[in-house]
Amino acid sequence: MAIYLSMQRVRFSSPDAYEKFKVVFGDTRHHLMNLPGFLHLTWWEHPDDPTWFNECSFWASKEALYDWHTDTYHRHAKAWAANGAIMEDIITNFELVGTRLLRICPCCGELQDKVYELQKEQAVLREQCPKCGFHFPYLTEQPSSFAVFKDIADT
Repeated sequence: MAIYLSMQRVRFSSPDAYEKFKVVFGDTRHHLMNLPGFLHLTWWEHPDDPTWFNECSFWASKEALYDWHTDTYHRHAKAWAANGAIMEDIITNFELVGTRLLRICPCCGELQDKVYELQKEQAVLREQCPKCGFHFPYLTEQPSSFAVFKDIADT
């Protein structure tokens, strides 16, 4: 089954609209974590334009992405945003071709270059350096919903 990625580039109608959005968005993680096909969501401010925000989400299937788009919470949040909070929302969807991890250990210099399954990304990112045991940093789920992740168990 194909993995789907969605990217949104968003501009808000005002700084106040963004502050209100963060309250609504902050509850998103509770809804995403209950969806069987959800894998990853990150949200960030563009470093060269503080009015441009980016969202990236990964899904176990096209159906899982559709389930999110038809979710009651998501539909209400989108309706709220479309009622004046958002000035522009550019949405691009992709089908994943592959994932690869390149790592160079800062302790021993060991180079890792390996293919991995996106459905198991969190486990892969938590792996230590195979040569010296260095623990690579990784981001965990955030209460703001600006970073939400989970792996999907084999079925």
